[in-house]
Amino acid sequence: MRYLTAGESHGPQLTTIIEGLPSLLPLTAEHINHDLKRRQGGHGRGRRMQIETDTVEIVAGVRHGKTLGSPVALVVTNDDWKHWTKIMGAEPLSEDVDPDEIKRQISRPRPGHADLVGGMKYGHRDLRNVLERSSARETTVRVAAGSVAKALLKELGISIVAHVTEIAGIKADASLLEGKTANEIRAIIEEDACYCVDPVASAKMVEVIDATKKAGDSIGGVVEVIVEGLPAGIGSYVHYDRKLDSKLAAAMLSINAFKGVEFGIGFEAARLPGSQVHDEIIWDEENGYTRVTNRLGGLEGGMSTGMPIVVRGVMKPIPTLYKPLQSVDIETKEPFKASVERSDSCAVPAASVVAEHVIAWEIAKVIVEQFHSDQLPQLKAQLDEMRRYTKEF
Repeated sequence: MRYLTAGESHGPQLTTIIEGLPSLLPLTAEHINHDLKRRQGGHGRGRRMQIETDTVEIVAGVRHGKTLGSPVALVVTNDDWKHWTKIMGAEPLSEDVDPDEIKRQISRPRPGHADLVGGMKYGHRDLRNVLERSSARETTVRVAAGSVAKALLKELGISIVAHVTEIAGIKADASLLEGKTANEIRAIIEEDACYCVDPVASAKMVEVIDATKKAGDSIGGVVEVIVEGLPAGIGSYVHYDRKLDSKLAAAMLSINAFKGVEFGIGFEAARLPGSQVHDEIIWDEENGYTRVTNRLGGLEGGMSTGMPIVVRGVMKPIPTLYKPLQSVDIETKEPFKASVERSDSCAVPAASVVAEHVIAWEIAKVIVEQFHSDQLPQLKAQLDEMRRYTKEF
């Protein structure tokens, strides 16, 4: 199962083609649009979210609400394209076009972005060719693809949710998660401005986001993804490139501005003795094998244990500031203060939505690779059998 995305930030549309989905999977645009709306939300977003209202069109691979087994194509139209047709058009420019009308070549790379190194890699002297694709706008269709994966996981009895655990050093009370299912967590965070389970911490997050924006700066944070219902034995200890935790880590770090990832207690494990890190195994007739704790985040030896998967990602502050940093013009080699291309002071809540969907994709992908998956009913039967088998092992 794989997908490819295409499109630029201010181009006519963003597109993804998904291959390898089982047939007979219920899928509607309405389901995907709910997730796209959440990606555009969260306190701290900038003006672009007021311009675009992202909705998806399913243009291939689905008939009468169910997948066919053929590639699924999804399109999200950029509403702002009408203002960028001359700047971002695909056709060669005619000789009578005024360069000022399409904006001058961008030769000033912004620190923290792909601008300079991307220009070096692909030979672009006009850095707009880089920033249009490296923009986090591309995560729109990654969320769309992940939303399709979530639809598959739901059919397989697997739930997933992401929430914000920290912004600018303000941490949510982790005890508020105790005893709550993924769906119960979702009901809380979808009513919260920062997608956080802790209303007290969330109010403080809102205050610091507003103060940061007023100061012309930006802030980052931490998001957590929880996956429930995944049977034990998904992934592999045999080959390094089939380990589930390595796939999930790569997915998390593929999100724009993410610089760190951890599972369970994560880096805290480096400061504790083994007796306080590993999860003791118990068994009972009703639940089969479980763990007394879940410090390793539902993963052992590159495989799922049957406990909830818990993975966190660290997002750095957005690098484009209203208080710009110094850089160098690639044409004149003169120093300058970097320009502003976007205006989010904090995108951590929105990034949690992206994290949820890239993790959902990897979970769905490894399941499809591990089991026969041409048809959804066959796949469901195999997952049910896997759960029965691991429980009685």
